[in-house]
Amino acid sequence: MALLAQQIPRWLNSIKLSSFLTAMQLRKCFPRAGKTLLPGFFAQPQLSSDDCFLRSGFKTYRTSSVWNSSQSTNSSSQEIKCAPNTLLPSVNEPSQKIPSFDSELSLEGLDDLPPLSPLQPISEEEAVQIIADPALPPSSFTLRDYVDHSETLKKLVLLGVDLSKIEKHPDAANLLLRLDFEKDIKQILLFLKDLGIEDNQLGTFLTKNYAIFSEDLENLKTRVAYLLSKNFSKVDIAQMVRNAPFLLSFSVERLDNRLGFFQKELELSVKKTRDLVIRLPRLLTGSLEPVKENMKVYRLELGFKHNEIQHMITKIPKMLTASKRKITETFDYVHNVMCIPHHIIVKFPQVFNSRLFKVKERHLFLAYLGRAQYDPGKPNYISLDKLVSVPDEIFCEEMAKASVQDFEKFLKTL
Repeated sequence: MALLAQQIPRWLNSIKLSSFLTAMQLRKCFPRAGKTLLPGFFAQPQLSSDDCFLRSGFKTYRTSSVWNSSQSTNSSSQEIKCAPNTLLPSVNEPSQKIPSFDSELSLEGLDDLPPLSPLQPISEEEAVQIIADPALPPSSFTLRDYVDHSETLKKLVLLGVDLSKIEKHPDAANLLLRLDFEKDIKQILLFLKDLGIEDNQLGTFLTKNYAIFSEDLENLKTRVAYLLSKNFSKVDIAQMVRNAPFLLSFSVERLDNRLGFFQKELELSVKKTRDLVIRLPRLLTGSLEPVKENMKVYRLELGFKHNEIQHMITKIPKMLTASKRKITETFDYVHNVMCIPHHIIVKFPQVFNSRLFKVKERHLFLAYLGRAQYDPGKPNYISLDKLVSVPDEIFCEEMAKASVQDFEKFLKTL
């Protein structure tokens, strides 16, 4: 304890002397009062020895307090020897301002650091940390290469759009890559949702009619307004758009011409024409050539009357767009092999919408059992409608009066 009491005054003298020497050295390094160091900055007044002790000596004391006693003694003796050689300040000499590094300096007036040059060399460690995005391919056969670079394609994928089908059309792929989702696509999506297209239906719709993004929104609204003026309800329009995605891509003039064609060609009333296109809206978007061809087939080749044709197509609208080969083969087997007359076929036109091999299998099984009787005026009448529509279990139980196993064994003999 006595030794510690003797060393404390020595430490304090050493700290004070060190602070004094530091102040003298700063005088040589900094200009006198009023001289500018940097633009906007001026030297501060000279600090007294006490201020030096408070500002610098206190920090020195904090550092020196961890030294051992021998280091403190040596340092003190060396500084005392150097003290007489140090020039002391004159009393009449004007005070000098010493800048305080502890105070925060304003950064106004300082120039920003120049940006790094791309040609500036970097170390290997910095080079490894650089993450470069993959280069955008100048051309590609698939949109998959552009999904990571296009926010529009990413959001379309999330909506359920099948890009693998769209990329088969080069013009469509180029269109999507040029579109901005917020400016070009979002407003179309909101329009479709307001029309009645559900979220889980947007993907399928847009996959088929991606060209709707190139349509003007006002034109789309005009076409919907036209259909509403023809007494199509909003629910009907939504159903038609879902089943015929290209419907809104046709102009008002074309839609009006199509409705007029079916009403005139089929001699239907306005209500029946409207019901017909609601059930099969592809009549408004597809080609009219198959429709005209089938009308000739029913009338000239198959021998149906005009009113019979009207009745059949209003019940089964797909008869207007079915292939000519299927129509003629079905009629030939039902009329010439099964011996079913025209007026019964007119009552059950579903036969034209069924698979012909199914009709053949059941008719042959009934003929094998002796139950192929299709005249409603005779006993054991077999309805043509049930013949082509019911499942095998009901057919065997109610019509053939046999088991399903017997029917399957018979099919193996064909």
